[in-house]
Amino acid sequence: MYRKELDNLMRGGQNIPAIMLYGESHFLIDHYLKIFSNIEGANVLSLYHDEYDFASAKAHLSQGSLFGDQNLLIIKNEKKVPKKELDTLLTFIKKNPDNRFIYAYYGSDMKTSAKAFNKKSGGIEVRMFNPYESEAKAMLLQEAQRQGLQLDSYTASHLIDSQNGDLALAFNELSKLAILNRPISSKDIDALVYGVGEVKIDQFINHLLAKKDFREELQHVLESGEDEIRIITAISSFLTQLYLFYAHIKIHGMADSRAILGYKLPRNIEQERAQQSIRFKQHQYNEMMNLLLENELKMKSSGKMDKSALLLSTLIKLQSYI
Repeated sequence: MYRKELDNLMRGGQNIPAIMLYGESHFLIDHYLKIFSNIEGANVLSLYHDEYDFASAKAHLSQGSLFGDQNLLIIKNEKKVPKKELDTLLTFIKKNPDNRFIYAYYGSDMKTSAKAFNKKSGGIEVRMFNPYESEAKAMLLQEAQRQGLQLDSYTASHLIDSQNGDLALAFNELSKLAILNRPISSKDIDALVYGVGEVKIDQFINHLLAKKDFREELQHVLESGEDEIRIITAISSFLTQLYLFYAHIKIHGMADSRAILGYKLPRNIEQERAQQSIRFKQHQYNEMMNLLLENELKMKSSGKMDKSALLLSTLIKLQSYI
């Protein structure tokens, strides 16, 4: 099903004991994961990435809670969980619908896993597409209201535009604006969001792809709270967006961010993305993406690895492909 159908179920108060969240928008997967996992007093088992273990997951859902609370299982992974294992976990949920199972899948091979979550198994699957501009604005306004922020429609659009359409970054900025304790204006956004002197990660990526010395900016990005895996995934997402522009221009001879991304970028950003995208050839996109994905997997697979050193070597090698 789609997000609107899920929202209708939630508004109707329907119990959803098992849900698979997947699709193009990792932000929305994270957003709904947070909503569904917010169960007071739940006995939670979270299995992220290579932590996944079928025996542990099965044991958690099959056993009763000692204190009568819900058992909540969260699996968050880019690798597919085998359908047979999902079927087994869903049988335990069907036997005890008071428990909850959330499967947040961030990979691209979605169909096989999604088939396990159906009416017969008692689960639902929801595909999260990147929200349109109007949807993104509505979500931001809703979150602002939840945080007690006074934000009007124009200012919400301005905040999203300031983050180049990245809804996750726009959400993160709300806590910064909350310190004002008054209605928020576009001038406040310019002062607090643009004016804090932080090096934005997109600026760092632009320097990286322009083959400039990026080490000082990288240090600032790390000091601002970003971790190595988030930086790798941000570069991958940026390159994926550039490749979408590249392919669209190859096919249609022009760039249209609304057709490519589902929302309209500010015109200067749209032109910048288009110009950047055609700087690289198909084989360069392949080499850069393979490098990033390979080293992202290494970072997630080993807890003892020096991630800073691996990140630096990855970025230096990436520049050699340009």
